[in-house]
Amino acid sequence: MSISFQSVPTNIRIPFVAVEFNSTKAQQGPALLPYRVLIIGQRRSTGTAVANTLAKVSSVDQVATLAGRGSMLHRQALAYFANNAFTETWIGVLDDQAAGVAATGTFTITGTATAAGTLSLYVGGVYVPVGVASGDAQNAIATNIAAAINALADLPVTASAATNVVTITHRHKGAVGNEVDLRVNYQDGQALPAGVTVAVVAMASGATNPVLTTLIAALGDTWFHIWAHPYTDATSLTAIETELNSRFGPMRQIDGVAITSAAGTQATLGTLGLGRNNSHSCIVAQPGKNPITPPSEFAAAVAGVVAYYSNIDPARPLQTLPVSWALPPAQLDHFTKTERNLNLYDGIGTTRVDSGGNVQLERVVTTYQTNAAGGADTAYLDLTTMLTLLYLRYAFRNQILTRYPRHKLADDGTRFGPGQAVITPKVGKAEAIAWFSQMEELGLVENLDQFKTDLVVSRNASDPNRLDFLLPPNLINQLVVGAASIMFRL
Repeated sequence: MSISFQSVPTNIRIPFVAVEFNSTKAQQGPALLPYRVLIIGQRRSTGTAVANTLAKVSSVDQVATLAGRGSMLHRQALAYFANNAFTETWIGVLDDQAAGVAATGTFTITGTATAAGTLSLYVGGVYVPVGVASGDAQNAIATNIAAAINALADLPVTASAATNVVTITHRHKGAVGNEVDLRVNYQDGQALPAGVTVAVVAMASGATNPVLTTLIAALGDTWFHIWAHPYTDATSLTAIETELNSRFGPMRQIDGVAITSAAGTQATLGTLGLGRNNSHSCIVAQPGKNPITPPSEFAAAVAGVVAYYSNIDPARPLQTLPVSWALPPAQLDHFTKTERNLNLYDGIGTTRVDSGGNVQLERVVTTYQTNAAGGADTAYLDLTTMLTLLYLRYAFRNQILTRYPRHKLADDGTRFGPGQAVITPKVGKAEAIAWFSQMEELGLVENLDQFKTDLVVSRNASDPNRLDFLLPPNLINQLVVGAASIMFRL
């Protein structure tokens, strides 16, 4: 008998016809890889979820129940689901660090209104209108502001009024609260009521983010392709990068990329980016130095966009994709092209504002900038490179495991029957070329001739049960920069 059966025994003598199914050739096209997203953030005590656990979610309302309305996770979910309602999504739940400090800021009201009007306040990008009647004094206005803010249960802050000062306190302890924007009059046509002035002191003094160690351990080997998180402190970034480095290795192969965001000037962001160097970590800046949307929410929104579109095509550039939920900064706060270009050289991803006032992705890069020897290196510069490699490895591994799940290994030239479950280096090479051809058809790689020339498939010299592949794919590139010279004549 030359055919290798999987389940039909050879010792049957009774009249019988055994028919088994073999699925090793059933999948003809490239493997499908549905993404899974992880959103890491803090819960309120009103949430039902337990700290340092994971929960699969499919709506903002679920997250509000699990993490509490107005919690960091709830706000992140609002931003994420505004951009992506289709990718499988989980939350990683954290408690505030007990030793942490909540950020605070103030609105100070001065004067008595001489005409009726509306105070147009913005808290973390959320419009909070406060009606003012003619004759309202500063203390009454402050009380009304606090009441209006506290009436919005989804806000990430609470408010209290003392005489003419409204103190805004973040719901969570930690440095993340420092980046919640407070402002008056954002849209055209908004103005203070006559006789009233408002002084704003930005959110500050928030300190000590949660420790991520226990939550990361709880992930086990569950594969999350896109991570969204709100932290840019060195301790948190290092914990996430260390885990993703481990997941990227050949013995785990559950790689992913983490996306966060930060606020600040080009110089501030440059210092942050230059202080990191990791191919799995992205810090994406908003289009200006004083962003209105909290970076924690912006990171979740960007993760939603990346997960949705990159799962369709991991190699396609992300530029021009809109980021819903994000508000554009004030015009004077926009980064210039020069500043954005500098950010890209500092490991900071960039965004821009289109002519319609919509925030768009411009170029999403990782913080990877130098190799292990300290030399400048662009190998893992673009997020698309990482996501393309993630898919290429998955597709190749899936092809081998699907078509050769229980095969024997022999040298080329072995005279075995045509139905035998045997793979040889020559057969393995043909499979690798077939895999590359599929990837080329998907627009993920290029130059088949070079791949064939450089491809090596051989039995391991020390282990006769091991087949080694040296795969040399040339990854497809993106149209990011166009250049033309117009040599005109008169």
